Amino acid sequence: MEKHPDQGSTGYVFVLASVAALGGLLFGYDTAVISGAIGYLSDYFGLDAPMRGWAASSALIGCIAGACFAGVLSDWLGRKKVLILSAVLFTVSAVLSGVPQNLTQFAIARIIGGFGVGAASMLSPLYIAEVAPASIRGRLVSLNQLTIVGGMLVVYFVNALIARYGMAAGGEAWNVAWGWRWMFVSETLPAVLFFVLLFFVPESPRWLIKNRQRNAAFATLARVNGAVRAEAEVTEITEAVAREDTSMRQLFQPGLRIALLVGVALAILQQVTGINVVLYYAPEIFKSVGRAADTAIYQTVIVGLVNVSFTLVAIWVVDRVGRKPLLLAASAGMGLSLAALGLAFRFERFEGPLVLFLVLAYVASFAVAMGPVVWVVLSEIFPTRVRGTAMSIATVCLWIACYAVSQTFPWLLETFAGNSFFLYAVMCAVCFIFVWFCVPRTEGKTLEEIERHWT
Repeated sequence: MEKHPDQGSTGYVFVLASVAALGGLLFGYDTAVISGAIGYLSDYFGLDAPMRGWAASSALIGCIAGACFAGVLSDWLGRKKVLILSAVLFTVSAVLSGVPQNLTQFAIARIIGGFGVGAASMLSPLYIAEVAPASIRGRLVSLNQLTIVGGMLVVYFVNALIARYGMAAGGEAWNVAWGWRWMFVSETLPAVLFFVLLFFVPESPRWLIKNRQRNAAFATLARVNGAVRAEAEVTEITEAVAREDTSMRQLFQPGLRIALLVGVALAILQQVTGINVVLYYAPEIFKSVGRAADTAIYQTVIVGLVNVSFTLVAIWVVDRVGRKPLLLAASAGMGLSLAALGLAFRFERFEGPLVLFLVLAYVASFAVAMGPVVWVVLSEIFPTRVRGTAMSIATVCLWIACYAVSQTFPWLLETFAGNSFFLYAVMCAVCFIFVWFCVPRTEGKTLEEIERHWT
């Protein structure tokens, strides 16, 4: 093995994490672009409530498939190669989503992008967790969530700017004819950037060791942790891999099946607590309480700013406070905010900024834990050899839950109005109870130490 200095480089691992986290940015950009486009898109194609739900959620079909296959592919080909594939899919989808002549063509384009989102949603945090030192792993994996919400914020601004230009250029009719198309095409730039930068990062060292490329793994770990620590970590990872079964059977053994159940439950709970109801349909929620379309889009920008701000808070505290306390605080805050929002709709108390405040309180609670910390836990709790496959299972369940929520919410909002928010508040209570009794504390432990917790 070549010699490396004893001192690792925090800057180097931050660069690796930042490049991988661009997958999160595209995840956020691709899933949130629909929030500004859905109203104009619905007018263009003449969509009713079920079809609006399909237009908004069609990408999630691809997300489910992408998450399903990405894990198997990443265990076979490597994390890096599959992330490159996801960048290609993002680019193709961005172009095709801007030129459809009917809803079917649009849905196909969105499903293609969904494949990329599904792959990146599990592989970006997984890759970061596999290169990051234990002491800062929570913060670096949370960086992925920051780029997710950052991507959402960017596209909220892009949507608002395009809508504003459209109103000046040709009024509502221009946005209905062209505005929504440019909203989708705008994703091309970050997708191409992600594709190019991925060629400059190394493969995951844990995947390299699993595939008998010890020297290459050591080279990366030495740059991250220094040569002395890298030697010890290579030995620890090698021993962990040697103990592991080569098949998925291991996931269903007595100890690790509990880890799988915890991961799957957390993934589902992240979605059924209603976050994408707010992020996908925020303009529609604001319009339902009497806001004009352009005002609703601008208020959605405020939602994005709060999402980013509190995700920054999460990055600062996740390794200090711990995963479990943050998840408990978040689920309580989300539940109370949703219950209050439901009451505001029931009693038609829409005056002033009340609805906006409650939406922001909910988003802040989600952003400080349920968004970033769930991905941190999912990236930590599975053994190296099957981590990709296990993450796939959990992420597939997440996207199925996301699809169900996104597909049903337009109908729920139209049929039950504010009462629908009480359902999501109950789910927040379920989440609180589950985290309290079932989720272990993982901060400060190596991935191999966490694995031993289950075995």
